[in-house]
Amino acid sequence: MANNFLCGRFEFDLERPLVMGIVNVTPDSFSDGGQHDDPDHAIQHAKRLIADGAHILDIGGESTRPGAPAVSMEDELARVLPIVEGLRDCGVPLSIDTFKPEVMRAVLDAGADMINDIYGFRQPGAIEAVAGSKCGLCVMHMKGEPRTMQDAPEYTDLLGEIGVFLGARAQRLRAAWVDPRRIVLDPGFGFGKTVDQNYQLLRRLSNLRVSSYPILVGLSRKSMIGNVTGREVGDRLAGSLAGALACVARGASIVRVHDVAETVDALKVWQAVEIGGTQ
Repeated sequence: MANNFLCGRFEFDLERPLVMGIVNVTPDSFSDGGQHDDPDHAIQHAKRLIADGAHILDIGGESTRPGAPAVSMEDELARVLPIVEGLRDCGVPLSIDTFKPEVMRAVLDAGADMINDIYGFRQPGAIEAVAGSKCGLCVMHMKGEPRTMQDAPEYTDLLGEIGVFLGARAQRLRAAWVDPRRIVLDPGFGFGKTVDQNYQLLRRLSNLRVSSYPILVGLSRKSMIGNVTGREVGDRLAGSLAGALACVARGASIVRVHDVAETVDALKVWQAVEIGGTQ
C-alpha cells in the first residue's frame, strides 16, 4: 500500500485509517436528503463533522441512489460551489462527489482538494479536467449507471472484475501523468451489486489487490446494512460501524461515513487493540 496520499493542499500518512465525512447538499439522497441542502446548514454540518474528527469532507450535489434522477450541471454547481467557498479554509481537504467534467473544473478552481467520481473518470473530458491539478482522485467501480445499476447485476468473478476495472482506470490516469500517490480506489459497495455480492466483496476485501493503491469504502447506512439488521436508514449506526471496522480490518485506508464521531471512536478502540497505543 502507498504510504502517502496526496490530496490537493494536503498530504496524508495512511498508517492509520482516515474518516471521510459526508456532506450531502441534495434534496433526495437516500439517507439525509433535504437535511443540509441550504448552504448555511450544510456549512454548519460540515464544521460539526470536522469537530467530530473528520479528516476529509465529501460534498455531494447530486444523489446517486438507485433510481435517482439526473441533475443539470448548473444545478449541481449552484449547490456545491457555495459550500466549497464557505469551507475553503476549514483546515481539512474538500472532496467533491461528481462525475461531470465541468463541475470538476469549477470546484477545483474554487479550492476543492479531491474529486470522488462514481464513474471512475469515464465521462468524456473527466481525465483532462483533473490531470493537471494536484487534487486527490477516487476511482469507483459501478456496474451500469445509477438509474439501472441494481437491476439484477451479474458477475462471473466479482473481485476479479472489480479489480480489473479499477486497475484499468488507474492506468488511464497514470497515462495522463497523474502521480499515483493522488489515486485511491473504491470498490463501490451498493453500486451495481446485490446484497450477497456486497457481503462477498466485504468478506474478501483484503484479496482486492490493485497495485499499491489505497482503498476507500463507503457503506454507511446503505441498504446492505438494512437488509441484515432490518433497520430503517436512520437506525443503521451500529451496523454501519460494524461494516466500517470490518473494512478497515481488511485493509481499507479511508471510510466514508455519515456518523463521524461514532466512527472515530470505534476506530480509536480498534487501533488500540490492533495497532497499539491510544493516540
